[in-house]
Amino acid sequence: MPPARSSAALDIQTGGGEVLAGVPKLPALTVATESWPPNLAKATTLLHPRGVAVVADEDEPPLPFADEAFDLVVSRHPVNTWWEEIARVLQPGGTYFSQQVGPASVFELVEYFLGPQPPEVRRKRHPDDARATAEAAGLEVVDLRSESLRTEFFDVGAVIYFLRKVIWMVPGFTVDQYRDRLRQLHDRIQTEGPFVAHTTRFLIEARKPA
Repeated sequence: MPPARSSAALDIQTGGGEVLAGVPKLPALTVATESWPPNLAKATTLLHPRGVAVVADEDEPPLPFADEAFDLVVSRHPVNTWWEEIARVLQPGGTYFSQQVGPASVFELVEYFLGPQPPEVRRKRHPDDARATAEAAGLEVVDLRSESLRTEFFDVGAVIYFLRKVIWMVPGFTVDQYRDRLRQLHDRIQTEGPFVAHTTRFLIEARKPA
C-alpha cells in the first residue's frame, strides 16, 4: 500500500527522520517512533513541519499504540522486527513494508579483522527467517526480494571511517588495536586494487489478512 493510499501510517525506528521526510505525500495521520535521544530531536525538528508526530519508544514491545491503529507500517533497517506487535497494530488488510539488512553483510571486511564467523552468526537476519516469523505472527508475505551489492574500499582511510561509523561491525575497533592488519590491508589495496565486500539487503512486504 503506497503512502498516498494510506490513511494512517507508522514509521518504526525512523532514525533522524530523513527517509520519511523524503516522502512526497504523507498520509493524513503519520506517526514515527525512535529510541535514541539525538535522533529523536533531529526527527522532531525535521518531521513536525510535515505534520508527523514523533514518539519516544524503546526498541522493544509493546508498541505504544492501540490494536489495529494503522493501515501501513514501515521501517528501514530496523534493529529488531517485532512481528507480533506489527501484526497487532495493523488493521485487517493493512501492509508492513521494510528494507532490512541481510545476512553476513560486508562480512568480507568483518572476517578480515575478526576471522571466520560461525554459521549461526553468518545466518542472522536471513530473509527466510523473516518470512517464517512474519507468517507465525499471522501475516501473509506477499513479496520478498534479496540483493547482494558490491562494496569497494579504495583506501584504508575509508575502511577506518566505515568501522568507526558502523561500530557493530568490528566491536571495539580502534586503529591502535588493528594497526598491523590495517597496514597489511593498505599494502594489499596498493598492489591489488580496492578491497571488495558485499552488502546484503532484503525487501519484505507482508499483509494482515482482511
